[in-house]
Amino acid sequence: MRTVVPLGLSPSPSPRPSPSSSSSIAANTPIRSAPKSLARVKLFQKCGRGVLPPQSSDTGINSRAGTCRASQAVDLFPSICPEIVVRDARVEDCWEVADTHCSSFFPNYTFPIDLVLRIDRFIALLSGFSVPPGSRRTCLVAVTGASGTDNLYIGSKDFKFGGFDGKFNLSRESVAGILTVDTLADYLPRKGPLRQKRTGIAYISNVAVRNADRRKGIAKLLIAKAEARALSWGCRSIALHCDVNNAAATRLYKSQGFKVIAVPDNSRWPQPKTAPNLQFYFMMKLLTSKVNI
Repeated sequence: MRTVVPLGLSPSPSPRPSPSSSSSIAANTPIRSAPKSLARVKLFQKCGRGVLPPQSSDTGINSRAGTCRASQAVDLFPSICPEIVVRDARVEDCWEVADTHCSSFFPNYTFPIDLVLRIDRFIALLSGFSVPPGSRRTCLVAVTGASGTDNLYIGSKDFKFGGFDGKFNLSRESVAGILTVDTLADYLPRKGPLRQKRTGIAYISNVAVRNADRRKGIAKLLIAKAEARALSWGCRSIALHCDVNNAAATRLYKSQGFKVIAVPDNSRWPQPKTAPNLQFYFMMKLLTSKVNI
């Protein structure tokens, strides 16, 4: 399973511009002579195409609510750029999770292969989340369209189906990003002459964000939530594999505190089962109790 995806991230919203300063609604997109209404129209057109204004140094993360406001467009057009909430995946999310995974990792396949890949991933999600005793695994999703106050649910989170919450949301939410975190240690270096699996280390995989929802800080939110979940499981560190050719993903993980671990020559450290010619960085991070989500 590959853990990489080319992601760019955007910064936290600055205060809404006053009429006297409306010439700089979007950084690097000066609107010096245009009236305020025209500037908002241009901003609306960018947001409608899924291209947010090029803010490059802030990602607005509300650590109390676990939400992210991606840009000033959120304040101007809240119905178009809703809040982003990270939570555990539910049964209702499985198809969108499968679609997000396949569109990110297999973007060049066309019908009917792309449909077969999605169906295969969908079935794997429903049937493959059983874990051995003593191990943990969860799929996290970043959803848009979640107001947090007017959602209507049926079912109960105490009911589990294939590792997913059996609680259904009757309100409309869309999956924007996904991440899997577990303690199975399938892709961690073994220890001792008996090559025993390691404990106390969580592993991140299947990080993917839809094209239209990138540059909103979603990947950072997912990683922060995964770290908090690993801490709740009693893990002391967290690890992942990253494609050596994916410079953007490498920068993302390094910015979140991950370090590249040198792999000894001729070692037999396990790696994700992908194309044989792919090479990966093995990256780890020590966890602390100060994780902001």
